[in-house]
Amino acid sequence: MFAIPFSKQQLLAAALLIGCLLAGVKFIAYFITASDAIFTDALESIVNVVAGAVALYSVAVSAKPRDKGHPYGHGKIEFLSSGFEAVLIMLAGLATIAKAIYGFWKPSPITALDTGVALTIVTGSINYGMGYLLRSQGRKIHSPSLQADGEHLMSDGYTSLGLIMGLLLIILTGWKWLDGAMAIFFGGLIIYNGWQIFRHAISGVMDETDEALVAEVIAILEQERRPHWIDIHNLRIIKYGPQLHIDCHLTLPWYLNVEQAHDEVKAIEDIVNMAMENRVEIFIHTDPCVNNSCALCTLADCPVRKAPFVEKISWTKDVVMHNSKHQLS
Repeated sequence: MFAIPFSKQQLLAAALLIGCLLAGVKFIAYFITASDAIFTDALESIVNVVAGAVALYSVAVSAKPRDKGHPYGHGKIEFLSSGFEAVLIMLAGLATIAKAIYGFWKPSPITALDTGVALTIVTGSINYGMGYLLRSQGRKIHSPSLQADGEHLMSDGYTSLGLIMGLLLIILTGWKWLDGAMAIFFGGLIIYNGWQIFRHAISGVMDETDEALVAEVIAILEQERRPHWIDIHNLRIIKYGPQLHIDCHLTLPWYLNVEQAHDEVKAIEDIVNMAMENRVEIFIHTDPCVNNSCALCTLADCPVRKAPFVEKISWTKDVVMHNSKHQLS
């Protein structure tokens, strides 16, 4: 993925400025045409501006260093920002549907659709391009705010594409009722996209297990595991915006001294951070091995082995997240 020489704040500030300009163009298109479908697009542009401002604020707060009152940092605010943006999106979708339904009883004459189509093509293309950039960079730097804003703008671009096709169909057929029908359809689509963003934000606030992320971390540990690491269990991952906090228990040979145990813990921290772009804080509780551990311990030269090695247990999500030492069934 290509690198962008701009910070999160600069990207969101640019998106906010562009959003303000596009909102003006979309409302011009609505006043020219009086189309409910174009009103859908214009109304969502207001959401783009408000959501962009909230995202910019949240990223600025998220970048603050840890302090006594926030020992884990300020990253959670990015999930709150995403949730707020999602609520605005869904409200815009509801308002769109309400206006379209009202338009069936109190229709307004639609004019200059060709101009409306041209303006929608321009604004939709710019929105999609900006959204793709924000989403790509958000994924690269693991920013929920940037990803949510990017997904929103990209969905706006898709909506504009469908809107253009619908307006062209009205021009070709003269079926004015399609205007309201499209507004209702795209209003529903906007609500659905908002719900998806809201669902992701809530999962971050509630520390819901990110199955893909857990699998990625466990795969790293499995690939780099060493004989002294008899097992890792009770692994949990919490997201604080782009930063990760990992808790786990590590079973080591009981005879290692404190310095040796510390070296093993430090090795795990270094391996995970190297693979995860130095955005991980790890708290590891060390446990001593027990007699049952011998059957799955791969340490060939263990001086105190009580039983022969039987089988190596692969580290999987179910095994590593379980809150107990590993043992053969």
